[in-house]
Order: sequence, then structure tokens, then C-alpha cells
Amino acid sequence: MAPDSFNSWQLWAVLSAVFAALTAIFAKVGVEGINSDLATLVRTVIVLIALTLILLATGQLTHPGPITARSWLFLLLSGLGTGASWLCYFRALKLGPATLVAPIDKLSVVLVALFGVAFLGERPSLNGWLGIALISAGAVLIAVKG
Repeated sequence: MAPDSFNSWQLWAVLSAVFAALTAIFAKVGVEGINSDLATLVRTVIVLIALTLILLATGQLTHPGPITARSWLFLLLSGLGTGASWLCYFRALKLGPATLVAPIDKLSVVLVALFGVAFLGERPSLNGWLGIALISAGAVLIAVKG
């Protein structure tokens, strides 16, 4: 793998999808027999420890740089959104099959596109809108019992 590959957003997006898929499978097994909110807490603590170790190992905690009030606000909101998402996701996994929960959860892709247009002024191309529509249709097709 070329060194420039590590600076590719596409590589990181694919890795994110792989890890998200593994997360769904591991979480489905891990939530069996325990409260889904407790499972979310355990997962969150593990993420916190893992990220802290990564930042320490790479020296990124020694000089973090300034963080503006605006960044703090939006990181706080993002963290609250993540927490709410994880609580709902784990509850859904507790109650339903991963093969149905994950596709519905991925409707977040569609919502990100719509929110990006509404709040960030982003403008997907015609192909982008087609992809968004296909993701929506795919999630509905998977989730609807046939």
C-alpha cells in the first residue's frame, strides 16, 4: 500500500464501513443476556480507553492545539448524538436481527445527505442523488418482510 493511501478519505471510509459491519455482528452477540444500555456503557468505556491509548502512543495528547468554543459546542452535540445513536442501536440489536437493524441504521447515510443539503449548503450531483435514492430503497427492501 502506497504511503499516500493513508491520506485517502476513500480508504478510511471503507475501513469505517468494515469496522461498522463488524461492530454490528460483535454487538449483536455481546448484547445477548445483558441490558442494552449497560452494553452501550461497556462499549463506550472500551472506546474511550482505546482512543486514549492511541492518542498517547502517537503523541497526539502532548500538543493537542487550541480548541475553540464553537468546536467544543459542536463536539459536545456530536457526542450526545453518538450516545443517543448507540443507545438506540444497541436496543434495536437486542430486540431484532442484525441483518435488519444495520440496514435501517444505515439510513443515516441518507439523512446525512439531506442534512448536508439543508444545513451545510452541500449539493450532491445527479449521481449522488441517485445513490441516495438507491440506499433508501435498499434499506426499505431489506427491512420490509417479503
